[in-house]
Amino acid sequence: MTGNGAATKSSTPFGCAQNVRKVFQRRDKDPLVVIDGISCEIEQGELVSFLGPSGCGKTTLLRIFAGLTEATEGTVQIRGEKVMGPQPDFGFVFQTPNLMPWRTVLDNVLFPMEILKQNGPDARRRALELLELVGLGGFEKNWPNQLSGGMQQRVSLCRAIIHKPSFLLMDEPFGALDELTRMGMNDLLLDIRRVTNVTIAFVTHSINEAVYLSDQVLVFTPRPAKIAVHLRIDFPYPRSSGIRYTPRFCDFQMSASVALGVTDGACLIRGA
Repeated sequence: MTGNGAATKSSTPFGCAQNVRKVFQRRDKDPLVVIDGISCEIEQGELVSFLGPSGCGKTTLLRIFAGLTEATEGTVQIRGEKVMGPQPDFGFVFQTPNLMPWRTVLDNVLFPMEILKQNGPDARRRALELLELVGLGGFEKNWPNQLSGGMQQRVSLCRAIIHKPSFLLMDEPFGALDELTRMGMNDLLLDIRRVTNVTIAFVTHSINEAVYLSDQVLVFTPRPAKIAVHLRIDFPYPRSSGIRYTPRFCDFQMSASVALGVTDGACLIRGA
């Protein structure tokens, strides 16, 4: 597994949304417009964050990219093909790890390979390599209830990438973790991205997290979601926590904060 964490620019983007609109029909109520005309592009190897307040529609857009929800209008394409449903080379990580309590750590990681009927020695070797990468070497025989929340989420991340997905979709995966654990998971995700070069769509409501992780940040308006601000984050990779305390990082935070209408405490080094 090799990679440098840099996105690859091409004439055809890895993924794109074109004028996506999503309306949910409701019994005895007016239709609920969740997304109203979003267009964006994701390059191969990029990490793109969907940033916005709870309930604004960012998870719905992620699910449309994933093929789990169908757009009412507009299209989403991956590798030039319209997304018609979940793809075998997609990986998913959600806010809760959803590990199977009756399976060991290793067996949880290997579950997608069982579904694909590829659960041989190579899969086991890769699973052990991934567990080592995320700092869980030696825990492969443990049960999920023997792990902390952060450790469980690392197992979930290994499970999501065991089959070498081209596209990893993450829905607030670190939102339930304490701040120190969350920052560690941010660095772990960047390391995994560097090693695998997987393309990532990442939903978050944390401005700091979005700026730290991303090549681009799409800041959503309150529902119905539109893109309020599109930020291109130009910090080079690999990144370290020190960039959080630079004026440039502060600028990005403030741009996102103003778009979200939240400016109090938005910058760690206000006035720098």
